[in-house]
Amino acid sequence: MNRSRITILLVALCPLVCWSGVASAEGPTATPEQLGGPLFTPLGAERAGNADGSIPAWDGGITEPPPDYDPGRHETDPFPDDPVLYTVTAENIEQYAPRLSEGQTALLMAYPDTWRMPVYRSRRSASYPDWVYQAVRQNADHAELITEGKGGIRNARVSSPFPIPKTGVELIWNHNLRWRGIRVQKSLAQAAVTQKGRYTLVLQEADIGFPYGVEESTPFTRKYPNLMLALKTRTIEPAFLAGDGGLVIEPIDQTLSPRKSWIYRRSFKRVLRRPTFGYGMPGGNTDGLRTVDQFELYNGSPDMFEWTLLGKQELLIPYNSYRIHSSDVSPRDILQTSHVNPDLVRFELHRVWVVEGRLRDGMRHIYSRRVFYIDEDSWQIAASDSYDLEGNLWRTSMAMGLNYYTVPVHLSTVEVFQDLKEARYLVDGLDNKRAPYRFLVSADPREFSPNALAYFVR
Repeated sequence: MNRSRITILLVALCPLVCWSGVASAEGPTATPEQLGGPLFTPLGAERAGNADGSIPAWDGGITEPPPDYDPGRHETDPFPDDPVLYTVTAENIEQYAPRLSEGQTALLMAYPDTWRMPVYRSRRSASYPDWVYQAVRQNADHAELITEGKGGIRNARVSSPFPIPKTGVELIWNHNLRWRGIRVQKSLAQAAVTQKGRYTLVLQEADIGFPYGVEESTPFTRKYPNLMLALKTRTIEPAFLAGDGGLVIEPIDQTLSPRKSWIYRRSFKRVLRRPTFGYGMPGGNTDGLRTVDQFELYNGSPDMFEWTLLGKQELLIPYNSYRIHSSDVSPRDILQTSHVNPDLVRFELHRVWVVEGRLRDGMRHIYSRRVFYIDEDSWQIAASDSYDLEGNLWRTSMAMGLNYYTVPVHLSTVEVFQDLKEARYLVDGLDNKRAPYRFLVSADPREFSPNALAYFVR
């Protein structure tokens, strides 16, 4: 579908897609002492299900691998026999409108013959180690929001600082600082798919350290007390990109220490410092289909936008995405002409926090407005809608999460970025025929230096 047709379609749909299903911000409010009790989970979510039972109560999530789990392959689906309860399509969209975001609605209407949303039983599978829960409990008492400069937090460790959020920016920090492990090594690919369904897989290996997520003081945390994460990558395929690499040092409070980034170019045979890297710049090897600050749907300093907490909503989001994560499928099975294969996507009804960001006066970004839908059980942004400078819906994205139950931790496996104007999409995180993630429990700061990057890419 061409750009002009998409634009006309979105304008015609405005009375439907501009409808808001966001619930009132009023509802059960936790106190720090109630976290982990009968009313609230250790991360601050409502423990109870919803009124009609379509969202169950949280019972601790997945606490051990299923019997058929094979450590040499990707995580086994613990719910293989769950049937599809119903399917949302362009034809029945009005029936399920309160459970859809504006972007989800627009995507259904843009591809009425091929895109659909199969909905399964909701399973609140997210879980974390007990020491992570204890750290969140301490954060509830001590974490402080920094509003000066680019913003930040203080007196918080390990995971989300504000399990009882009161403002939109606190929710952004909950996502940015959610616990993702201590160190993760992964091999994965991304694909920018053209309107005709063509793509080139860009295969990379990544090594990510999370000093903020460490329970006790280590050389890494002592050297980088303000560090959120350190990420280094190297490109394996295609041949013309092979041997390139990158390093990002991401602080929490970027007023104290700005983000630092380096690249290694095989043609130069040296590491080069990038003067700027973030916000609305195009992400690497993405054909401009996502910005740098859309890595993991959002990352970085929240200072460019004014964030508003809109409340909670019961929304259909990708969840328990073991099918699209499976070692038994390949990128070819996943990537279709206009979108990913809907037969491999599992949607469930979950409660999400809804946060709106509007571009501040004087700031420059390609988006004027963003809406994030944040899973209450993991603080992961599960879906997002992005708007152009004229205020029109431009892109919609989704993070397909699952429980990596050997840790345990809830993370996205595949992230999809749909450009409704260009009728194209980008997929990050394709790792199906690659080795499973390696979750490590320690990291050396020397492994995340510019010198280490040059060694890493060789």
